[in-house]
Amino acid sequence: MTDAVHVPVVGMAGGGQLARMTQQAAIALGVPLRVLAGDPAESAAQVVADVRLGDDRSLPDLLAFAKGCDVVTFDHEHVPGAHIEAVEAAGVPCRPGPEALLNAQDKGVMRERLSALGVPCPAFARVPADDPAGFLAAFAREHGSPFVLKAARGGYDGKGVWVTGDVALAARLQAEGVDLLVEEKVPFRRELAALVARSPYGQGAAYPVVETVQEDGICVEVIAPAPGLSEERSAQAQSLALDVAERLGVTGLLAVELFETADGVLVNELAMRPHNSGHWTIDGSRTSQFEQHLRAVLDLPLGSTEPTAPYTVMANVLGGDDPDVFPRYFHVMAHDPGVKIHLYGKESRPGRKIGHVNVSGSDLSDLRERARHAADFLRWGPAMEGKR
Repeated sequence: MTDAVHVPVVGMAGGGQLARMTQQAAIALGVPLRVLAGDPAESAAQVVADVRLGDDRSLPDLLAFAKGCDVVTFDHEHVPGAHIEAVEAAGVPCRPGPEALLNAQDKGVMRERLSALGVPCPAFARVPADDPAGFLAAFAREHGSPFVLKAARGGYDGKGVWVTGDVALAARLQAEGVDLLVEEKVPFRRELAALVARSPYGQGAAYPVVETVQEDGICVEVIAPAPGLSEERSAQAQSLALDVAERLGVTGLLAVELFETADGVLVNELAMRPHNSGHWTIDGSRTSQFEQHLRAVLDLPLGSTEPTAPYTVMANVLGGDDPDVFPRYFHVMAHDPGVKIHLYGKESRPGRKIGHVNVSGSDLSDLRERARHAADFLRWGPAMEGKR
């Protein structure tokens, strides 16, 4: 009789599409994935065998979930740091840990920490509760107007961000309980993202730097690698992201959203988990970001980040007025068999990310058109195609 073989269990707090896509990588690696979801209808809960229902912001639920896991990681940044500390005190390592994750949870902390490390960032300040209008007027005189107000915590897909010259807006937001940060409005050429991974051992790996295209605060397209980006600037962005991961003590994936300016790159946001800017890796890289994240949190050797084609274009599929998307598969698959469709099992609502498509090849203009066509058709069907 042989001893039982122990395969480590990875727990992921949060049941969204990132956990859902991590399950695909876990199956291939033979690693059990356990997910803490708030509802059995959540994206990951539909496909993961080991689902525990509970609130990932409830300490009892989180501790019960973590029991029996070898490591806990996260589908989002919203688990309270004190709860993560309690899980680690119970003997289960969390990756990333609470000190690192705080930099993705609180934009003020992130800006202060990165600035202290000498990382290039936009000019910023915390907005005081005492005379915020006067403070913002002085900030605007020094750094220009309009400026950018951000909720220090929370916010995504354009929510929690206000590009404005209205100095009175801050007081109204603060009256609603919003802790605010103000930043200069950066005159950037385009937005980039540098995705890297770091293991507890200290090994790092960097994916090609990508260009992200935003509309109304939502990422609609990712181009990998970023077209026309010089080798020098690409290496600068990758090196910056790896350095941030090391100096903040990140384990797992780190997505560094960047502004490309005439003088170089500035850090916009951080995410310490698989990221929308890395969804292209499922079909366009030797190792998907989801497999890489599992490798990193388990302290396994990291995988190759080599692209499988000269370019991969990802287009997000947003919900439209007709939630019945599946019948539109027939047109998209017949029209372009090379398009890869990834839907998240989420209820379709106008403007909500419900999936993405990937297409790889060498003709970038053609790839972008194909990806846009597929995403638009899945959203609207023939009546509204091309209306993005």
